[in-house]
Amino acid sequence: QVQLVQSGGGSVQAGESLTLSCAASGYTDSNNCMAWFRQDPEYERVGLAAINIADNRTYVSVSVKGRFTISQDSAKNTVYLQMNSLKPDDTNAYYCAAHENPCHTLGRGAFSYWGQGTQVTVSS
Repeated sequence: QVQLVQSGGGSVQAGESLTLSCAASGYTDSNNCMAWFRQDPEYERVGLAAINIADNRTYVSVSVKGRFTISQDSAKNTVYLQMNSLKPDDTNAYYCAAHENPCHTLGRGAFSYWGQGTQVTVSS
């Protein structure tokens, strides 16, 4: 089975940067998608960014484009979310997610596997 283990959360001040990590295990090939989510005010998980593991193509939500970058280290089977210019509104629980096949949507229903979540708190 696929397992996703997150790390890198914490507390920072507004304007600072933070990088989240998601280490994956259990995949037998690279034909899959990994993504990052956070929760909206109604506690629904909203997709922020996704990456095709096979070809490294990325997709980023307009809401964070220009500040957040998704990337991967293939040798470590790890996906990262680099968050710059953090704002208090970025305070949230962040989740890593994955599914087989290339990325096609940032909707949460497409994703079969989820990390445990990690808290990011941004203070002013």
